[in-house]
Amino acid sequence: MNNKKILVVDDDDLVRMITVRMLKGNYNIITAASGQEAIDLYEKERPDLILSDLMMPGMSGFEMMEKLREMHNFVIPVMFMTAYSSDDAEKKGLEVGAVDYIRKPFKAEVLLHRINNIMVNLDRIRGLQRQAEIEPMTGLLNKITTAREIGIVASRGRGIFMMLDLDSFKLVNDLYGHEKGDRFLIWFADLLRNITRSSDIVGRVGGDEFVVFCQNVRDEKMVAERTKFMNRKILSYAKELLGEDMNIPLGVSVGAAICPDEGTEYSTLFKKADQALYLIKQSGKHDYAFYKLASDIEQNEKKVDGMDEIHFLLKERDVKRGALLLELEQFKLIYRYMMRFQNNYAWDVHLIVFNIEKEGAAEEEIKRAADHFMEVAGSCLRGSDALTRFGVSNVLAIFLKTTDIDCQVPVDRIREKWEQDTEAAGFTFSWNKEFMTS
Repeated sequence: MNNKKILVVDDDDLVRMITVRMLKGNYNIITAASGQEAIDLYEKERPDLILSDLMMPGMSGFEMMEKLREMHNFVIPVMFMTAYSSDDAEKKGLEVGAVDYIRKPFKAEVLLHRINNIMVNLDRIRGLQRQAEIEPMTGLLNKITTAREIGIVASRGRGIFMMLDLDSFKLVNDLYGHEKGDRFLIWFADLLRNITRSSDIVGRVGGDEFVVFCQNVRDEKMVAERTKFMNRKILSYAKELLGEDMNIPLGVSVGAAICPDEGTEYSTLFKKADQALYLIKQSGKHDYAFYKLASDIEQNEKKVDGMDEIHFLLKERDVKRGALLLELEQFKLIYRYMMRFQNNYAWDVHLIVFNIEKEGAAEEEIKRAADHFMEVAGSCLRGSDALTRFGVSNVLAIFLKTTDIDCQVPVDRIREKWEQDTEAAGFTFSWNKEFMTS
């Protein structure tokens, strides 16, 4: 029997019984007699597909589907079944995102054939999605996906946001080579997987920077114990990998912020955890700190004396090659500042709008492609350029000191790399530019 799970939803006991008989030899089946019961069951069971009656008392299949998607913020595969022959109902079902539509009464072989096709497509789509979301070397979530996933759970839950920075890791690459450095990062990613739960979110957001969101916990003791454990394991593995005479002060520093106390958005939690991390970095490393009241942080910053310390506090850490990838709110600040700058100095600043396209692609596919486009385009641009996602299919860019003619050069670089990228297969992009002036 297939290990895929299907939730059958119908207020008619007889229809549920017949449908279960048709499917139970091939799939794991659970049932619900109403839309609300289906929503409650979905929370516990997380089926691969919902096979639902369209017209039910209290809550229709459409309403159930919309509520589930609103709660979970991702596309949930739903196949509708109905006794009505109205083309309008079928059209609406497909328009709101149903994966298929079947009319009662239906034959077992027809239902099974259509469900099998859906499952094959879902496996393929999920495989592609997984490739686009994973950071290839460590197998953890990449930066963009980490921000998205934590943003979803933090907006409606509670937990501890942790930012982890490997202390003195750069010396491993400098003294022992990047091959040993990569092996160390892969090992550390495995360590993080081993000390976190399946419900926690773990991602790599920089060269030696990682983020962990532990859901439904607030215990500072948990962070303390894991930090101590990681530092002990890091030292042990470093000597195994690099030799007993290794004397690099390797370890990990952790900055933490509690959700929802310190915020419910990824960018807010990241900023506060980063401030806590800075305090640990300044006070000896290999330890952890929680973000305290804003006044405590501000008081600490007031003690900073001298330009070097101020620069250290403000500057971007672990600067990567390529464009600056920003959240939309951060991009807006850059945009507004450059408009002011441009109006005073006429510096040839352009706003570029990229539109990611694929005929027949679902909205989620386009979103994932646009996320991937951000990374591809960012690697082709200069460090002075900035990028952000906008809506479903658009990516915005600011090109500094670039004339109308010069804009074509970086776009050609992006197009060449995009067309060679296997993850971008089937997707194209168009672009428009506008000289920035108010």
